[in-house]
Amino acid sequence: MLFKMHRRDFNAFNFSIVIEHRTKQASTTAPEAFGTSMAVTRYMVALLLSILAVCLIPADAKCPFNFGRARAEDDGEILQAEPRRMLMEFDAVAVNKLDIDAVKADLKALFVDSKDSWPADFGHYGPLMIRMAWHCAGTYRQSDGRGGCDGGRQRFDPERSWADNVNLDKARGLLWPIKQKYGNALTWGDLIILAGDAAIESMGGPILGFCAGRIDDADGTASLPLGPSLDQEMVAPCSVNGDCEAPLGASTMSLIYVNPEGPMAVPDPEKSAPQIREVFARMSMNDSETVALIGGGHAFGKVHGACPTGPGPSPAEQPWNPWPGTCGNGTMKGKGNNTFTSGFEGPWTTNPIRWDNEYFQNLLEYDWEVHIGPGGHHQWRPVKKNSSDPSEPVANIMMLTTDVALLKDPSYLELVKLFATNQTALDIAFSHAWYKLVTRDMGPHSRCLGDHVPPPQPFQAPLPPPPAKKPDYKAVTKAITKALRTASSALPGDTVGGKPYYGALFATLAWQCASNFRQTDYTGGCNGARIRFAPQKDWPQNVAMDRVLAVLAPIKASFPSLTYADLIVLAGSTALTDAKAHKIKFCGGRSDANPNETPFPFQPPRVFGNKLVQLKDNALVMGLTLREMVAQQARLRSPSQQRRLGYSGSWTENPSLLTNDYFKVLLNNDWVNTTSAAGQLEMKAVGKEGIYMMPTDLAVKWDPASAAIAQEFATDSTAFLAAFASGWNKLMVADRFKGPAGNECA
Repeated sequence: MLFKMHRRDFNAFNFSIVIEHRTKQASTTAPEAFGTSMAVTRYMVALLLSILAVCLIPADAKCPFNFGRARAEDDGEILQAEPRRMLMEFDAVAVNKLDIDAVKADLKALFVDSKDSWPADFGHYGPLMIRMAWHCAGTYRQSDGRGGCDGGRQRFDPERSWADNVNLDKARGLLWPIKQKYGNALTWGDLIILAGDAAIESMGGPILGFCAGRIDDADGTASLPLGPSLDQEMVAPCSVNGDCEAPLGASTMSLIYVNPEGPMAVPDPEKSAPQIREVFARMSMNDSETVALIGGGHAFGKVHGACPTGPGPSPAEQPWNPWPGTCGNGTMKGKGNNTFTSGFEGPWTTNPIRWDNEYFQNLLEYDWEVHIGPGGHHQWRPVKKNSSDPSEPVANIMMLTTDVALLKDPSYLELVKLFATNQTALDIAFSHAWYKLVTRDMGPHSRCLGDHVPPPQPFQAPLPPPPAKKPDYKAVTKAITKALRTASSALPGDTVGGKPYYGALFATLAWQCASNFRQTDYTGGCNGARIRFAPQKDWPQNVAMDRVLAVLAPIKASFPSLTYADLIVLAGSTALTDAKAHKIKFCGGRSDANPNETPFPFQPPRVFGNKLVQLKDNALVMGLTLREMVAQQARLRSPSQQRRLGYSGSWTENPSLLTNDYFKVLLNNDWVNTTSAAGQLEMKAVGKEGIYMMPTDLAVKWDPASAAIAQEFATDSTAFLAAFASGWNKLMVADRFKGPAGNECA
């Protein structure tokens, strides 16, 4: 599939005109071949409030994210900044014991048992299931790790009512008897992906394997930041619909990746190709993976646009009978040959339920002519090359602008030619790309369950096993403690009491190593110590961290079985304990990544112009509560490191004690914007010399919820130290997975 889904229809403006909008803009849905509880009640209340807010939306708004004003009912997580992802009960033992072959057998029997309530195209539900799996997994974006099928949130609003997901409620309905049969051993997230896998296999396609262990969400809250919502608008606004930029995954709202009709619905294949490359890169796919997925997915099924009048009301608008269809009459109205899903019509191949490379052969064999299909949108029909008779019959197939675009880009064209002539190359490329697509949000290989799990793949950032023999951590701690106040030629430390002090630098190194962890896709963290290598060591926030590591190098040399990852975390924890932090824990057993690892698996820290959003959304992505994140703002801060970062200084020249003084200084002073000699925006205490804070510090004071926590910490040192230890200890072991829900250090 070519399109990354976002929620255009959940703009309150669209509620009032959704049927007309879908009729005129049906190209905003994706081609199909690729595609309750108290939580539901809560969301439906939000929907009602959004509908009532329709009069507040500017009539000329060009992007669905241009809201007339902020609506509190749309606030999912960011404004509250609590990781409120509500999970269903997860039985790891049952999931691990699940007979996946038996489930596949049941699925494959279902695929060829066409139901009158929703007849199968070509007598096979496989293409529908592939589309469902693609649309569940295809929400993933590498910018912040959000999206993907872990959680199975396609079942809930907002995702279930996205225009991209028209008629996928029928697919999930078909799967319910199988879900019911296997109960908690088969989560919805796993079932949706396994249905896609089984569908590919049932039609002769290649599958690399299956990683079980998706934990179902109890509602759709975690999808709100994908947009459109106030949360999404703060993190990733779209100023021009059709040209949305990263970190958004799609170029056009509500689409899986790009508009199949062409940029801004203009059927221009040459301009479509760069958009395809850009948006597939946003989910970490290269050219080979992109072309294999497009052509492999389009080997199956068809798109549906039997008439121009649309699918009818969405589940949010009409939950009792969603997407009933408007094409045709009688008992087959809205289904079978009268189906409207995307507004395009037709198959890509002559046998849409058989795996082969005909899609690529068709692209090359014919010339392609644009026309308006029965759904009212631009699509392409085949014309025989060098034919003098325009009426000469050709295959009953079609292409989309985004398919024809593969012929207009030199790199894509070479891959089209390869896959058209080499079925084995296509099999290998597609199976690996599909597994990456549906597993990318699952994190490392150690989180996978079941007996169909393939070997670790590069996108899973595999690590070598840790040393069999652990070092004497007590002896290492003693050596670190000595290094805290011993001058090193590798890097000048801070000065406390006229003596060198490295504690704040050690704590900073550990924080910088671990704080790129993302609970959204279970990536990042200090396991592997990738902060040693480019590009992470060269991120602006990590300036001189390699030199801090060099201060610790003699300790590493003294303990051959000590990994850099353990050393970094233990150095930070030892520094904090020395600084009078309470109950700082350490759990050893990390390993070190290979220096030649490619591609680099992690993303740099996200920086926002709005520092309040930066504080809160980074906390959410890391999996910290707002209370824990506010406490981390007071971690040991090195004055010398602040100057290396380009700031004038710190809020204190004595970083050797972890106290609540940070909050007293923050709250008891007035601050004025200033710019350092190096050009960094910073905040200077009014009437005080040498006292500086960063804009992210002042965000704590500006935000009422954060300020309330800061006020508590300023008056209760015990509460601060407890919250600090909770957040620090959580983050330092967040990447130590033991299955989907376990932790090696628990």
